[in-house]
Amino acid sequence: MVAYNVPTANDVLVPETLLKKNKANAKAAEVAAADKVAARKASIDIIMCAYRAKLVKRRELFKRAAKYHAEYKAAERKEITLRRQAKSNGNYYVPAQEKLVFVVRIRGINNIAPKPRKVLQLLRLLQINNGVFVRLNKATSEMLQLVQPYVTYGTPNLKTIRELIYKRGYAKVSKQRIPIHDNAVIEQALGKYGIICIEDLIHEIATVGPHFKEANNFLWPFKLSNPNNMWKQRKFRHFIEGGDAGNREQFINNLVQAMN
Repeated sequence: MVAYNVPTANDVLVPETLLKKNKANAKAAEVAAADKVAARKASIDIIMCAYRAKLVKRRELFKRAAKYHAEYKAAERKEITLRRQAKSNGNYYVPAQEKLVFVVRIRGINNIAPKPRKVLQLLRLLQINNGVFVRLNKATSEMLQLVQPYVTYGTPNLKTIRELIYKRGYAKVSKQRIPIHDNAVIEQALGKYGIICIEDLIHEIATVGPHFKEANNFLWPFKLSNPNNMWKQRKFRHFIEGGDAGNREQFINNLVQAMN
């Protein structure tokens, strides 16, 4: 009888195509593992670079805010010093004419003549309790004279400007009203003017800077609430006659605080 032996693994010849395929698969696995390590390292580098850039920008924003705070304090101290000097010399101190007013619409659309209606449209005061910042010059002063029975206005202080923009500030981007939830919204629209954060925006409005027009147009008109127990019985009279219309100078801050 012929004896048949079962061949071992060493006796079986592996096809050349299978050897090439296994070799190619091993090489591809090595390349994929190396690419994965390189991609992970590159992603970590990108994340670290973005984090460093964000950290540098945050430090720059803090420096700007500190510089503006020092500027506001210096201006306040200068005002106090000038008043004290005038008082010590027996004189009167007359401050410089204000360059900024905040205008609030207090009447609706009924019984408004065409010219005041057009002025209200130019001032972007389309609804009752709308408020806007206006640069005070000869042209805007004459416009405010035309619409005095329909609006009240005055000189806002820094606290009022900051609270309005932080709480009621909305941006006008592509004719749409969007909240200012990030400095990127400001930088995207006003970055070319050097305004990259909300403190830059507040500074430009408060100081009526060279790009006040662009910064003010970037802000959507403020939509304020009705003040509690602030309107007089006849709010359509002038403020100095016991009403609410017209110029109320620094007392606009009390009204805005009640409406904000």
